[in-house]
Amino acid sequence: MASPKGRKSDFALPTLDEIFSSQEERDEAKLSKIREIPISEIDDFPNHPFKVRDDEDMDNLIESVREHGVITPATVRPKPDGRYELVSGHRRKRACQKLGIDTLRCEVVELTKDEATIMMVESNFQRSQILPSEKAFAYKMRLEAMKRLPGRPSKNNSSPVGIDFRGKQSLDLIGEETGDSRNQIHRYIRLTNLVPELRDYVDEGRIAMRPAVELSYVDEETQRDVVDRIDETEAFPSHDQAIRIRKAYETGNADYDTVTEIMAEEKPNQKPKFRFSFERLKPFIPQDYTDRMAEDYVIKALEYYSKYLQKQREQNR
Repeated sequence: MASPKGRKSDFALPTLDEIFSSQEERDEAKLSKIREIPISEIDDFPNHPFKVRDDEDMDNLIESVREHGVITPATVRPKPDGRYELVSGHRRKRACQKLGIDTLRCEVVELTKDEATIMMVESNFQRSQILPSEKAFAYKMRLEAMKRLPGRPSKNNSSPVGIDFRGKQSLDLIGEETGDSRNQIHRYIRLTNLVPELRDYVDEGRIAMRPAVELSYVDEETQRDVVDRIDETEAFPSHDQAIRIRKAYETGNADYDTVTEIMAEEKPNQKPKFRFSFERLKPFIPQDYTDRMAEDYVIKALEYYSKYLQKQREQNR
């Protein structure tokens, strides 16, 4: 039955032809949607939260594409202007571009914006490594899309987005698929309220999740004060310090001096950290050394220098 105002339902029942068609015919119909599309006609997904990094995994993907081509097609949806929007396959697209390949093997799927958002997040969560900030924006985008979608089909439906979430909380559904609890998903989404510098520190593991979440509740000016203090001291706020900064903000007492005072306090079990500029060490380390070899090289050099100083002290007695 047609939806209100004569608009065709997003999840219409299968036609008689679809019910009585053979699996072979259905497979052929799917193959007809797979084609080589010029990369110049494919736009990235808007505000794509997952970074495409030129790392070792990308090098491996490039070699795979060089030898075998794009085995698993990317997924695109047609746009009103005749171009295509990339739903999944941003890394495959990047690999083709680096190899100078002009086209990308794609499956063309009719999807609404919200359906495409859900599929984009689901497909990228299969990656082996996902940064906290990537999870943060992905969870936020998917949650917003799910809230706008009135109902999704059951798993035996032919729609590419296939989970029945009617009667369930969106956070529960996301948790079932990703393994993160409702509270953890909420914590990740809070990271989207951080200034970029603080999100980067979370991605680098220099600020833990719990203090980062506390800082997400203060305004940008106070967060900038925290960033400035980190730049000055290279000391990062503990969970307790972040809680106190949040409380100061909520009582209207958060300014740079307050942030400085809180972060200047020595944290329990705080140990001094030595930091070296790689540029200062670079001239003394063989260029072909790996990071581990360079570390061993520096340690041995320090051991020799320590023995030299000890010998000098003994001679001067």
